[in-house]
Amino acid sequence: MQFNNLFVLDMANNHQGSLQHGLKIIDMHHKSVLTAGVRAGIKFQFRDLPNFIHPEDRKSSTNKHVSRFLNTKLAWKDYQTLVDHVHNNNMLAICTPFDEASVDKIIELGFDILKIASCSAKDWPLLKKAVNSGLPIIASTGGLSFEEIDDLVYFFRSRNVNFSLMHCVSIYPTPAEACNLLNIKTMRKRYPGVYIGWSTHEPQDDLEQIGLALALGATMFERHIGVATNTITLNEYSSTPEQSLAWFQAYNRAKILLGSTTRDNILQEERNAIDSLKRGVYLKHNVNQHALKHEDVYFAFPFKGGITSGEFVEGTVTSGKKDQKVTETKHQDPTLGRIICSTRALLNRAGVVVHNDNYVEISHHFGMEKFYETGCLLFTIMNNEYAKKILVLHPRQSHPNHMHKIKKETFLVLWGELIVNMYGTSRVLYPGDQLTVNPNTWHSFSSPTGCVFEEISTTAFSGDSYYQNKYIQNLSLSDRKTAISINAFK
Repeated sequence: MQFNNLFVLDMANNHQGSLQHGLKIIDMHHKSVLTAGVRAGIKFQFRDLPNFIHPEDRKSSTNKHVSRFLNTKLAWKDYQTLVDHVHNNNMLAICTPFDEASVDKIIELGFDILKIASCSAKDWPLLKKAVNSGLPIIASTGGLSFEEIDDLVYFFRSRNVNFSLMHCVSIYPTPAEACNLLNIKTMRKRYPGVYIGWSTHEPQDDLEQIGLALALGATMFERHIGVATNTITLNEYSSTPEQSLAWFQAYNRAKILLGSTTRDNILQEERNAIDSLKRGVYLKHNVNQHALKHEDVYFAFPFKGGITSGEFVEGTVTSGKKDQKVTETKHQDPTLGRIICSTRALLNRAGVVVHNDNYVEISHHFGMEKFYETGCLLFTIMNNEYAKKILVLHPRQSHPNHMHKIKKETFLVLWGELIVNMYGTSRVLYPGDQLTVNPNTWHSFSSPTGCVFEEISTTAFSGDSYYQNKYIQNLSLSDRKTAISINAFK
């Protein structure tokens, strides 16, 4: 949770080696944070100066960074004052160490999060010191190949570190053609469960990038900050308080525009607009307890109540006079086509491919009309000495309590959320989780979100499913299952 919706505001050396100027930066950018209503942390950079710099370069060096580091040096007690001020303003204190001694100071001064700079992402002595701090870690990935990021992720995961990654471009300032924002999407897929952020150094009036990064799944955002004065000029990649506020507001605007990933929150205003253009169903002639066919009705605008043209089903029995609206319709069961389409959509979303020789069946324990409440769809991949099936549960669908006397099965979740009830308790499984069900074990499962999961088992035998519900148990196999063609899913 430390990494979600987090803005990292990097003060770096923009405090100019002045405690008072550092406090001013915190105060002025904190006002922007409050105005925009975002969650932020102030980030510092620590170097154990002058020890960080080689002795031969401390007095004179051709490296452009040496003089900047030495000229902006702050006392550790001043950094403590700045950290306390960040916390007093209800922001997180974040720090990037560039040497091992600085990690100790980060712990001593009470920072909340440790940040690894791109230039340190392959500095294994420093990384080992950082993970031993026990702090959550944000790691930037500027200039790294995916194989090198893989190494970093493995390093963190093998040590149970709470970490996140920043897609970063280490060009100052970053031109548009170097942003490569699609890397965010790739990193989310490559490192599931890891928060991915966007840390770059674009010109500070560029606001398009943050909305695009958010749309691609970034959950953290980093920029350099400072305050300009009569004697201090900020570089192209450091934000003034006004620019940081505009950046936050661009983020808030993008959040509004992106909205929801579901279509469950359609506004009533939109529904009313659509409903105002619907057609009603009206009688072409007088009828008396007549089973309506298409030739008995016409569809006309505007809709005057009753049923809409989309709700009309032939066979509806009604009485009425010519031009009278039709108010009743037969119950329409979920069609096989709708089940196929919605299942195919879930498979596509899960990235799961089914093949031509897979056997497919629909389980509908209380009838097809209640399929989306109770049932599931099963693809048999193989059934030999061992068996494998892919099961698809739709959102809010459940599969009733049952057991197998012969089959031993293991569920492996590929996508979505699976709730398995077994031994009187519920367990929630997420992608990658697995659970084994032994023979003669009552179990049921459901999904609030929809779920695609594998069932890997011993040989599956027809008739080896026993249901606790007596109504279901007394159904024939053909009454509770319908076989369909795999070609329907192409």
